[in-house]
Parts: sequence; structure tokens; C-alpha cells
Amino acid sequence: MALKVCFDRVLPSDLRRFSQPQTRGVAPRLAVLKAKKWPNGSALRVRFLGGTSAQHDIVKQFAPQWGKHANLKFDFSDAPEAEIRIDFQDDGAWSYIGTDCKDIPLNQSTMNFGWLDEGVVLHEFGHAIGLIHEHQNPLGGIKWNKPQVYRDLGGPPNFWSQATVDHNMFATYAVDQINGTALDKKSIMLYAIPKTWTLDGFQSEPNDVLSPTDQTFIGDPKNYPFEAPNTGAVELPVMELKATQAQIGQAGERDLFKFIAPNATRYTIETEGPTDIVMSLYGPNSQTALLREDDDSGAGRNAKIVAELAPGTYFVQVRHYGSGTGSYGIRVSR
Repeated sequence: MALKVCFDRVLPSDLRRFSQPQTRGVAPRLAVLKAKKWPNGSALRVRFLGGTSAQHDIVKQFAPQWGKHANLKFDFSDAPEAEIRIDFQDDGAWSYIGTDCKDIPLNQSTMNFGWLDEGVVLHEFGHAIGLIHEHQNPLGGIKWNKPQVYRDLGGPPNFWSQATVDHNMFATYAVDQINGTALDKKSIMLYAIPKTWTLDGFQSEPNDVLSPTDQTFIGDPKNYPFEAPNTGAVELPVMELKATQAQIGQAGERDLFKFIAPNATRYTIETEGPTDIVMSLYGPNSQTALLREDDDSGAGRNAKIVAELAPGTYFVQVRHYGSGTGSYGIRVSR
């Protein structure tokens, strides 16, 4: 067995979010991590840290296919602060998932191509926009032949340790962390799984192109729909005391606010309440140009951003950390 298999790069703080499957006998499903999605309409900058012009051209040729079906674009500009940074080391094929890329130092890669073709480019860029492997959906119910998987992936060309196999093959995400679809054996995000790896007869063939489900799912209203970026933003008054009250009722849900900065000065955006808030600030006059992000700079586990802002309209995205839900307040002052 000589299958080349992609593996995920996951931030250490997120390892606890994995859980064992809770549902048996249910087929794996296409899924995106809600907390790792980029703002809808983002133009993600891409920089190459190595590789040849021919390798760069292959990536540029196939990656933009996602943008035909999702409200996302890839800007191959080699910008120093690019969100996606690609290398071509002999280190397998892998990518960090979605917005985890922002937590990686700018001089380090967020994606690697140890081998290169259309399928692997689409697969890794799927991870980069928040998609996980289908077999790691918590609704999946593959009955693995674990000894055989350990043997095959422990040898060439992957040489995975047992811990790496456990992480990339058998661990699943918490149910409340994902948006999912019905089974799609043709998804670009599903490994080629030989029958010898399972005890229930499940198998899948190599997938080299975006399936119809990939194309419709990624543009779903829960993911990256083609719509006006500013739709649904709640306007915040710029004042000293009163906070606007809001609530996140489902894990992974994100609230969007906007406020107008009439003058160039220092503004404070902060939340209040008993829950753990993560807040992102975008602008000016853009819902996708990230300025600052904060988790615990406010009181308790609240978020607080203090920034010198130019006149314009700014957008604030709020979510709870992990799978948290509950009420909170948000206010802007200057």
C-alpha cells in the first residue's frame, strides 16, 4: 500500500476539541469548521516561500476553482502579510485549517505540497478555507481496521507514527463545531480509503476534482454565499456608557456589527458579560480587511480592542470561544 495521504496541522490549543464518534453506522459527511471560517467575501493573500515557477503555476491554475463556487478570492501577490503561505518541502501535503493560518508566524508556511497535482491543490486549499476531512466528521461511522491502517500509513511514503494516524484518521471534531452535508464519496475532501482499512466494507476512490456537492456546499448560506458583504450588520452607536445587548444561541454562530468613526482618533471596542468572547475588527469601509483580533483583553474573559482609527465605517465580528453560547453586551467609545 503506497497511498499518499494529506495530514492536518492543528493548533495545540484546539487539540481538546476532538472527540470520539458518538453515532455508529452513519456515513461520513462533508463538513466545515464554523469557528475557522474566514469572513464572507474575503480576498485571501497567497505567498510562495519556495518552489519553482512551474510549481507556482500549478497552484495558481487550480486553487481559484473554489472561488467560482464560494464568495472568496485568492490574491497571488506575495504580500509580506499573506494569510496563506506555501512551501514545497519534502514534508508531505498539509495545511492549517481556515483562520488558524493567522496564528502562524509570517515567516512560516501555512501549507505545504510534498507532491503536486490538481486534486492535492484543491484539497489543501479546501482546508485553508475551513474544510475538514470528511472521515473526521463526528457523524461519521466508519468501522476502521486500525491495525491495517497503522501498518500502511506507518510505511512509505507517509511514515506516520501511531499518534499521527490517530489524529488524522480516527479522531473526530465535536458535533457543535461543524456545518455538514449528506455523504459525498466524490468530495475532494475525502481520502482514497481502501477496503482493507475498514471492517464494514466502506471504501472510496481518489477524487481529483470538486464534486457537485463540494461546489454547492461551500457556497451555502452557512458558509460562503455570494451576497452583499454588509448584509445583516447591526449598527453600533459610538458612545461612552450604554452597551448593545446581543446573544449567541448556537455554538460557532457569529454576530456582525458596524459603526461609523466620524473622526480620526482612538476608539475602544469592548464586550461585557460572563462568557468568553472573541472579537475581530475590520475596516475601514471593508468587512474583510482585518485590523485587529482579541480574545481576553477585556474584563474577565471579554474582548477589548483599542485602536487609532481613520474616519470610515468599521465592522466587528463577535463569536464565543470554542463551543460557548450566551448573552453579551458590546459598545464603542472614543
